[in-house]
Amino acid sequence: MTDRYAVVGNPIAHSRSPQIHTLFAAQTDQDLRYETLLAPLDAFAATVRGFIAAGGAGLNVTVPFKEQAFRLADTLTPRARAAGAVNTLSFTDGRIAGDNTDGAGLVADITHNLGTAIAARRVLLIGAGGAARGVILPLLEQQPAQLALVNRTADKAVALAQAFAGCNACDFATLAGAFDLVINATSAGLSDAELPLPPGIFATGCLAYEMVYGKQTAFLNQARSAGARCADGLGMLVEQAAEAFFVWRGIRPDTAPVLKTLRSA
Repeated sequence: MTDRYAVVGNPIAHSRSPQIHTLFAAQTDQDLRYETLLAPLDAFAATVRGFIAAGGAGLNVTVPFKEQAFRLADTLTPRARAAGAVNTLSFTDGRIAGDNTDGAGLVADITHNLGTAIAARRVLLIGAGGAARGVILPLLEQQPAQLALVNRTADKAVALAQAFAGCNACDFATLAGAFDLVINATSAGLSDAELPLPPGIFATGCLAYEMVYGKQTAFLNQARSAGARCADGLGMLVEQAAEAFFVWRGIRPDTAPVLKTLRSA
């Protein structure tokens, strides 16, 4: 019997997850079907339970439901608990298990696809919202020399840093130093807003990573002008999907050909 999976969100028609997981399934000979699932903004839990009742095996969760998925889950992995959000749901014996693969996807893209070590490097994470929180623990597990958090509202960055031992936080006005890896986890890339980055934050050989994918954002323009190497978040999208596929199927697909297919499109 073909196992059924989906990505649930609102909006959802734009999602590339069905293409990614279909390619993973073909590559690994897994019998599954993956689709999109539109949930009304006020009926996320009902939509999930309806999917389970129809025989669904697992769901990926995207905006704006990751925090609701966190509250809905019966069990949580340590990385989901640290993130305060869930992007992967598994259904077994009437129970809902929640996981978060975003941080693992980011780390895999940076270290494997982009060939950039995080260990012993100076890392700057821009933003203090859910996207930032979801990747802090996996970044810290790589043992960087420094993980600094910066946000327009310093209080939010400070509060987030206090939740994770090993971080320091500030606002843009007090941001100083040069970093080997600068990650933009804000929504500025969606609106083309320019971040108030001080000069000199991109160290020689720095990798500037934009979580938004598929567009040349103001952040990437700023980084490129400063001589940094730049990458968008398409690799993170593919790698977090591969991690979710592993959670569900126990098989880790090869992401390189899938990422190549998506980039060529």
